[in-house]
Amino acid sequence: MSALDKFRLDGHVAVVTGGGRGIGRAIALGLAEAGADVVLAARRTEEINAVAEEVKALGQRGLGITTDMTDMEQIENLAAQTFEQMGKLSIWVNNAGGADDRTMRTLVDVPEYQWDFQNDLNLKAVWAGSVAAAKRMEAGSSIINVSSIEAFNPSPTNGPYAAAKAGVHALTKTLSKELAPNIRVNAIAPGPVPTEVFLEATGLTMEAMPMVAQQLNIPMGRMGAEEDLAPAAIYLASEASSWITGQVLTVSGGL
Repeated sequence: MSALDKFRLDGHVAVVTGGGRGIGRAIALGLAEAGADVVLAARRTEEINAVAEEVKALGQRGLGITTDMTDMEQIENLAAQTFEQMGKLSIWVNNAGGADDRTMRTLVDVPEYQWDFQNDLNLKAVWAGSVAAAKRMEAGSSIINVSSIEAFNPSPTNGPYAAAKAGVHALTKTLSKELAPNIRVNAIAPGPVPTEVFLEATGLTMEAMPMVAQQLNIPMGRMGAEEDLAPAAIYLASEASSWITGQVLTVSGGL
């Protein structure tokens, strides 16, 4: 097998949570381009079905399964339905995350319900999804957790999210030891990417992004794009990274 062939995902079946928009959509389409069949999971049925059609247009099987990633029963159903309808489950991308009200607060001002929601969505769902997937995976499978560079540094006004993502890093490293050698577990930590959620939370516009990149002093000179995360996911899902587990791959323009 050539080095480039190792990046192919032919014969794999992937689940991408939060796959109806943003980074999740970009990762899903990247995995499909590499040869994987893809199941999209999110609460918005019309969005995941639209991405499933994009996957099919790339020549792969695509399926949308409406799922609330804060509901463990629905997460278990997602894994079960994937296995039943697609015949296997070999890649699981825990991408769903964020905050429901898009409001920035200091930690002392965070209401309990918002703390609980953000930890349920950004951390507990990663654990639950990984467990549901691992029970159905064979040797050579891969779990990929999407975290954030917020996990590495102080994150004023975004504390619950950053704390949950730091937890994702710890969970990734522990699961990688517990599931080795059959299932590899890694994480991707994106830098600032102006997704729809990012723009809503900050109140900024796409036109302002060059200025924001300059203010953040991003070495590569620009904000990230959703498509920047897809090659990293392909790498971590594929045979190309067969000797890599328990790692956090930062994709952040040098931050």
